Amino acid sequence: MKIPKHVIGVIILSFLFKDAVSEVEPEIKLSGGKVTLYCKDAVTWFKDGKEVLYNKTDLDLGSETDDPRGMYECQDRSTKKHLQVYYRMCQSCIEFNTATISGLVIADVIATVLIAFAVYCVTSPDKGRSSQASDKQTLIRNEQLYQPLRDRDNSEYSHLSTARPRK
Repeated sequence: MKIPKHVIGVIILSFLFKDAVSEVEPEIKLSGGKVTLYCKDAVTWFKDGKEVLYNKTDLDLGSETDDPRGMYECQDRSTKKHLQVYYRMCQSCIEFNTATISGLVIADVIATVLIAFAVYCVTSPDKGRSSQASDKQTLIRNEQLYQPLRDRDNSEYSHLSTARPRK
């Protein structure tokens, strides 16, 4: 069986012009703090399998600070393209670059040195002052090792009352 030449020509032309046919291709656009999905032709928009908009080219997802998320689809008559959106806006983040990290390390070293110096100043004895006799406080007279006990007086405890019998 012989294939006619015009059928072969149509097949070759269809392969050549396959990419020229407009396909639905969703794009994300950021403008003025808003996140918008865009398709070239008017399409039906779906979010997580549910229809959201019909016959529109743009789908507004809201502010970028609201962290828009979900599985979005734009569908024209013949094709359906999927796009997963996971937008995370960090409002209280700090960018760490080389200058920031080196600044933190230097500040940490300086703070550690200052604290060590303050502890040394507080705990070290004063070298400029010589100890004077008035600084010494003698608790025991005549430099005795132990202080003698006072004379014992048993009179305080000799008048104990009689003990009551325990129950």
